[in-house]
Amino acid sequence: MENSNNQHHEHKHEDHSGHSHSHGFISPSIVTSSRGIWAVKWSFIILFITAIIQVAIVLLSNSIALLADTIHNIGDAATAIPLGIAFAFAKLKPSKRFTYGYGRIEDIAGVLVVLTILFSAVVAGYESINRLFHPALVNNLGAVIAASIIGFLGNEGVALFRIKVGKEIGSAALVADGYHARIDGWTSLAVLFGALGVWLGYPIADPLIGVCITIAILFIVWDSSKAVFIRILDGVEPDTIDEIIHITHHVDGVKNVGEVRARWIGHRLHTEINVAVDTHSSVTEGHEIAKEVRHKLLHNIKHLGDVIVHIDPEDKAGEIFHRISEHSHNQFSSHSH
Repeated sequence: MENSNNQHHEHKHEDHSGHSHSHGFISPSIVTSSRGIWAVKWSFIILFITAIIQVAIVLLSNSIALLADTIHNIGDAATAIPLGIAFAFAKLKPSKRFTYGYGRIEDIAGVLVVLTILFSAVVAGYESINRLFHPALVNNLGAVIAASIIGFLGNEGVALFRIKVGKEIGSAALVADGYHARIDGWTSLAVLFGALGVWLGYPIADPLIGVCITIAILFIVWDSSKAVFIRILDGVEPDTIDEIIHITHHVDGVKNVGEVRARWIGHRLHTEINVAVDTHSSVTEGHEIAKEVRHKLLHNIKHLGDVIVHIDPEDKAGEIFHRISEHSHNQFSSHSH
């Protein structure tokens, strides 16, 4: 027996406390994608304004450390574009060709975010190293210090709500971009120390801070790429699988829990689970148990988008009993499924 419920249909339930409610009448993906679009829109606006102010001060001061930071902030603002496109696609309904929807575009956007950050590191590193070999006078140190503080405040503000919203909706790409903005804030503050070094009579401090900012950006690339590529490879946190098994075990009528598979599609988690019930249960009884398993999981697993429950009789539980033993037919050689 098998029960498969799609999140785009309405399902009303009655829980143990007597309240009724529905799951999936409005897809959670639509709601969370709208929240994601809101986050990236304001990220772009704040960082774009920050970058424009810094560009003006770079032209006045000739600070290479500030230029490196400005390049990075422009790149950071640009990462809002692929994320915004991804969240917009996630709001579209599945089609016959894309039956799981368009959530995977968010993973592609995550890769573009990482590549954008990497590109900013290459440009900032090149400019900083070039300045080491070709020193130039830094002017308007007060303005450079002001730009450093503005960069820090802008990035930290963006980081706070990117991380908050990213965790709320389960978006690895948005969370990675949030931590990226937080490090950006500290690198912006590093420009201040470069300006102080120049003021104390050490002009080499400016390009050296630029090199330090480049190294910090490369660390961001490494951490962000790990999070994004784990999602692309269908990786999930092992604790999530343990929690799914634990919750399912406590549903009335469940005798055993077999294979559990889960993967992220965009910022929604999808899972399949094999559940064993009493061998003598009717199809209707098995179906009701599957509904309750789905109900409990949707309530208790964060960011869960859909659940497919496979019901097996207790004496034939597990994927091994779904296999077809070796056989041959027509022109095919002996094989199994």
